[in-house]
Amino acid sequence: MKVLDIVHAFAGSLVVIGVLLTVFVNTMWMVLPIFVGLNLFQFGFSGFCPLSLILKRLGFREK
Repeated sequence: MKVLDIVHAFAGSLVVIGVLLTVFVNTMWMVLPIFVGLNLFQFGFSGFCPLSLILKRLGFREK
């Protein structure tokens, strides 16, 4: 799997998990999908993603 594919899958999973936790546990869990969304937003402008750096260091292929 490519790094960008893993990042998208991970971000999508965190958003879904955050929304489910918000609905079923506590409304404060809404912070999780908001944080993920803001990180994806800033990635669109800067190209910086901490998870992609970690995955590249672990040996996942970039392309």
